[in-house]
Amino acid sequence: MADQAQNQTVSTNDERAQRRLRRQALLDAGVNPYPIRSTIDAHAAELEERYAELEAGTDTEDVYSLAGRIRAFRKQGKAAFIVLEDCTGSIQLFCRVNDLPEDEWALLSQLDLGDIIGATGAVLRTRRGQLSVAPTHIELLSKSLRPLPEKFHGLTDREVRYRQRYVDLIMNADVRDTFRKRSQIISLIRRYMEADGYMEVETPMMHAILGGANAKPFVTHFNALDRDFYLRIATELPLKRCIVGGLERVFEIGRQFRNEGMDLTHNPEFTSMEAYCAYSDLDGMKALTEGLFKTIAREVCGCEEGHEVIEYQGQTVDMSGTWASRPLSEIASEVIGEHVDMDTPIEHLRELCESRGIETQDNWGAGKLLFEIYDELGEATLVNPTFVCDYPEEVSPLSKRKDEDPRLTDRFELVICGHEYANAFSELNDPVDQAGRFAEQVAAKGFGDDEAMGYDYDYVRALEYGMPPAGGIGYGIDRMVMLFCDAPAIRDVLLFPAMKPETITRADIASQLPETTDGAAASVDALADDAENGAANEAAAGRAEAKPLETGLTREQAFDLLKQYNEDPFHIAHGQTLEGLMRYYAEQYDPANVEFWGQVGLLHDLDWEKFQDEVQHTVKAGEILAEAGAKPELAHAIQTHNSDNNPDLPAPSSKMECVLFACDELSGLIQAACLMRPSKSVMDFEVKSLKKKFKDKKFAAGCNRDVIRRGAELNGMELDELFTSVIDAMKAIQPTCDGVN
Repeated sequence: MADQAQNQTVSTNDERAQRRLRRQALLDAGVNPYPIRSTIDAHAAELEERYAELEAGTDTEDVYSLAGRIRAFRKQGKAAFIVLEDCTGSIQLFCRVNDLPEDEWALLSQLDLGDIIGATGAVLRTRRGQLSVAPTHIELLSKSLRPLPEKFHGLTDREVRYRQRYVDLIMNADVRDTFRKRSQIISLIRRYMEADGYMEVETPMMHAILGGANAKPFVTHFNALDRDFYLRIATELPLKRCIVGGLERVFEIGRQFRNEGMDLTHNPEFTSMEAYCAYSDLDGMKALTEGLFKTIAREVCGCEEGHEVIEYQGQTVDMSGTWASRPLSEIASEVIGEHVDMDTPIEHLRELCESRGIETQDNWGAGKLLFEIYDELGEATLVNPTFVCDYPEEVSPLSKRKDEDPRLTDRFELVICGHEYANAFSELNDPVDQAGRFAEQVAAKGFGDDEAMGYDYDYVRALEYGMPPAGGIGYGIDRMVMLFCDAPAIRDVLLFPAMKPETITRADIASQLPETTDGAAASVDALADDAENGAANEAAAGRAEAKPLETGLTREQAFDLLKQYNEDPFHIAHGQTLEGLMRYYAEQYDPANVEFWGQVGLLHDLDWEKFQDEVQHTVKAGEILAEAGAKPELAHAIQTHNSDNNPDLPAPSSKMECVLFACDELSGLIQAACLMRPSKSVMDFEVKSLKKKFKDKKFAAGCNRDVIRRGAELNGMELDELFTSVIDAMKAIQPTCDGVN
């Protein structure tokens, strides 16, 4: 690698290579281009303000130390002029040969645009009126090896700006200003909330159960517990647990993660604030929101009180006065051109949707259809702040129903310029109602809704202790920053937005490396692989380090044991099918333990035919396996798949146990469905056919749909994903699936 670098021809046109040579020359001369210490006691903007009245041609004896990046540099004989830029602005360094030590004057010839330097000297104003510092000491603090973008055209490529935000910040003062405003807005929100009696709290970033919003999650693996968790999509449910516990006003500003698309107003990782107030309601949340937004308009945008008017992307937004509150059905009616509400026949609502290109699903009720009309057509028509109210219960699983019409909920969304900025509820605190709505959400998962929530037993348990009436609201902080900074896209207000992976070549990496290193160094190929596949490599290494598992039985002994306690060919075939499926998935998730996974599948129903006791199922199997000399780990893994019937048994936690739980019930349903087909084979079986059979509760009624849903949750998968995966697996093991040993 070193030889390769040494043999590269350095072109005089390759400025980066020239800068590396200057760096090396400094090192060779005993100058450290990256010293440890630096001294600063002033900034450019401070000096501009302090010496605003200093007349042209006047010197002072006031000495300051500054530091910053060189943005312009010209040398004229015995004088040199450097424009030094720091975080507050820029100031000129008026360097004179007689003021600087000889070695520091010589150092100027080794400097490049973009270098970071420190300078100490007296303040003066030149005869041309330029405030300057005349250095008596200059020190290089950081050598810049990459040239900045060309001065007059700057950095304009959006892809490069977002990916290399550090260069964007260097080159574009308005970008720096946007992120200063972002910090100011978040700080202001925090102060406003605390002044209103709210306490800031922190809640977990990883959740075992999906909840608090309708969104598709990211899934991560928790090694210590050996199970998958969701990165949070909302902070709602933990915060409302705080309300149950007696913390009357709480809020949290934090990151949320939703595994969805990227567009002008969406980023998979974003910042929100959620707040909950006991003994409040929707009106309380409206007052909170109006006050907060108007305060930001005044303090960040300079609006006068009572005239909070801002511009956003060419639209004038008037935030002053009392904001409008309008029912969702009213806006939908306005955009459709006829009156529609919850009493409009479902067939007509579906016709209105279809005639306007809005996709629908057969299981949607009037509320969902009405919402889709508003969401697709009505929201974009709202410019000034509007509280859109009376959302259908069908799309509001965590909000209280309205007393006058239980089909609607006490909820609003704040819409400005066609975008949602806040979502508020009069919070549901009836535990029985909440449990029922969670059950509806789980059912929606069964119909393919990959954004529906899971069943949160602990949250319902918390409500059973009693939660006071409460108002709750969530704000999209990134969108708020967009609004008050007049930014067209969410990426413009995120320092490091999500980006597609960058293609980095081996030559790119080689160009960064030193010619020699003090110790052993990885090859360019290894570095390129790490840059491209780092996360995947770590995950694979973690799997490889897992200790191999042993059953204590050979496969032949395990199969003989199955036949000893099972005479029905169906039960033997089912064991073989599960063995094949478990081996298939072990190859993906745990290739070191394929045999262990296979025997778990083969023997999972070892005791069923002989004992047929739902509660004691697998308990007897544990006794049989112990007598046969099997390791306890084998019985433990097998027993987890019956923990829903016997709470004394261990629940599924490892990936192997979660896969067994999911495949057992679902494979039975798939096999039953395949027997109804002319081919009686899984090879021509499709997901859509399985979904129909799944919805038909009369078909294979013994296959518990709730167990199948639970299996999907345990594996961090939506039902459609699980269906597809298991069908593909059964096709892969088709001979075993058909019962052939």
